[in-house]
Amino acid sequence: MDDETLKMYGYVISSSYRQKSIKSLNESNKIPTDLAGDIGIRTNHVSKVLRELKDCGIVECIDESKRKNRVYRLTPKGQHIARFIE
Repeated sequence: MDDETLKMYGYVISSSYRQKSIKSLNESNKIPTDLAGDIGIRTNHVSKVLRELKDCGIVECIDESKRKNRVYRLTPKGQHIARFIE
């Protein structure tokens, strides 16, 4: 694992919400409401987590132009990190 990936891994595992979000998104692409149900937290917390992970390049929104029900997925970097979390 290179230094940048190691930093991102450390960032993700420092939060249970980020870890659970990565695990859930590793199974399939999801909208925030589905992700919130999967990991058992409120949607507003999921939105914050997704924003943080997106800023780091770990997740991406498939259609930014939508206002509701945006679909999120892991980036290749996110998929790489997810393998270490599992």
